[in-house]
Amino acid sequence: MTEKVFDYKKEYKEFYMPKDKPMLIDVPSMNFIMVDGNGDPNDNPEFENAVELLYGLSYTIKMSHKKGKQPEGFFEYVVPPLEGLWWVEDGQFSFDIRDNWKWTVMLRQPEFVTEEVFQWACTEVSKKKPELDIQLARFENFEEGLCVQILHKGPYETEPESVALMDEFIRLEDLEDCLRTRGKHHEIYLSDPRKSKPESMKTVIRHPVARK
Repeated sequence: MTEKVFDYKKEYKEFYMPKDKPMLIDVPSMNFIMVDGNGDPNDNPEFENAVELLYGLSYTIKMSHKKGKQPEGFFEYVVPPLEGLWWVEDGQFSFDIRDNWKWTVMLRQPEFVTEEVFQWACTEVSKKKPELDIQLARFENFEEGLCVQILHKGPYETEPESVALMDEFIRLEDLEDCLRTRGKHHEIYLSDPRKSKPESMKTVIRHPVARK
C-alpha cells in the first residue's frame, strides 16, 4: 500500500483554497525558507535567482530520504506553493509603480525542518549549483496573524479589482487596514504563469488587519 503524500493545500484549504470573496482568517506560525530582493519582478534576474534558490533548497529537503539523510519526523509531502510578500519603504504600495518594490519570496517548510536541516540543504545546493548565492536564503518562522484574504482569479494585472473588494470588506467589518502602516501585500501562487492562461490563473491575496 502506497503511503499517503501530505499536501498542505488539501489539508489546510482555509489557507490555500479560499473563496473569491473576502474572508477573515487568523494565520498561525509557519516555517519558511525566504529570500529578499528589490524592484519589479518582471524580467528581473535577482527575482529569478531567488526563486531558483528557494526551489533548489526545498526539493533538496524533500528528496533527502533518497540519500538516507531524512530528518527525524520526515514524511512524504508536496512542496507547498510559492509565496511573495510585497511592500515599499516610503509612501503607499502601488501596483502601477514597481521600481520601488521590496519583496520576499518564500516556500513553506514541513514541521520537521529545523535550522540544522536547512543548513544541510544549503551545503548540498552549494555543491550542485555553486553559481547560486546560498547566503541570500534564510530559514525563518513567520506568524501572520489576523488577515483578510481572497482568491483572485485572472492575471496579476487585475489584482486591484480583488483588493478593492478586500478594502470594502475591511471597511464594513470596521477593521484596521495594516497594509498602509506596517503590513505587506501577500500573494500565494496557485498557478504556474508559464503553463496557465492569464484568465484561469489563481492567486491567494492576503492583507494584515487588526480589530479596532
